[in-house]
Amino acid sequence: MLMQETSVQDQPHYSGSAFLEFVGTQLEEWRDGYVRISLELKPHHLNRAGVVHGGLLSTLMDHAGGFCGLWCSVPGNRRVGMTLSMTCNFIAQSKTGVLTAVGERVRGGGKIYFSKTAVYTADGLLVATSTNVHRYRSGSESVEGTPPA
Repeated sequence: MLMQETSVQDQPHYSGSAFLEFVGTQLEEWRDGYVRISLELKPHHLNRAGVVHGGLLSTLMDHAGGFCGLWCSVPGNRRVGMTLSMTCNFIAQSKTGVLTAVGERVRGGGKIYFSKTAVYTADGLLVATSTNVHRYRSGSESVEGTPPA
């Protein structure tokens, strides 16, 4: 089957997660094996030292690491998965502006896939990286996905 790149407008950013809605992530680009997600830093995203909270960076990397393997070739259908393991590296700090998380699917099989992520500032400063292991939920193994319930 020929896979077409789906624009963000064609494929709604529906994660089904009230948490991600609250955090404020925005889907910028999504295609097979790749995702780019942004977040405008707000005061509630910072820790007591006034820099972006490591938990927020981990959330961005988990979200991008998972979503890069969940692109669906059928508009309106969806795929879901779960995180099995994530190793994070916190490299630099950020206080303001927009952060961008890029996730890339590295390899995978029928149920498990591996990804890597990086988070950058708007100036291109690398803030954090991760390596991730994810598992497809039953029915999400195929790139066609399933209709939403």
